[in-house]
Amino acid sequence: MSTIALGTAAVLPARPATRLRVTARGRRALLAAASLPLAAGIAFGVLSGGSALASNEAVSTATFETITVVPGDSLWSIASKVAPNEDPRAVIDEISDLNMLEGATLQVGDELAIPAQYAN
Repeated sequence: MSTIALGTAAVLPARPATRLRVTARGRRALLAAASLPLAAGIAFGVLSGGSALASNEAVSTATFETITVVPGDSLWSIASKVAPNEDPRAVIDEISDLNMLEGATLQVGDELAIPAQYAN
């Protein structure tokens, strides 16, 4: 058996997929669009940063007594010495905050600032 085709249907070859090409003008447009949020953030920071400027008001300076750590000293013993009538835990917290201590470990020879209300 043989087949006979009655129409003239031409078979078209499959079209190859084309790659997206970005021209120089397109790259500039993409770069500009991507940098807009960054530019807006910088502008916002610059414009709102003016409120953080220092004022012309006088600043009071506080003086603190310092204690040099000797062998056998701990924060508890120092707190008990400088404020015998206060809760040592509260005094230790204030000393730690004032001296920016991260733990309870002290080194011999360290100088600790004592809060003004406990200084003699």
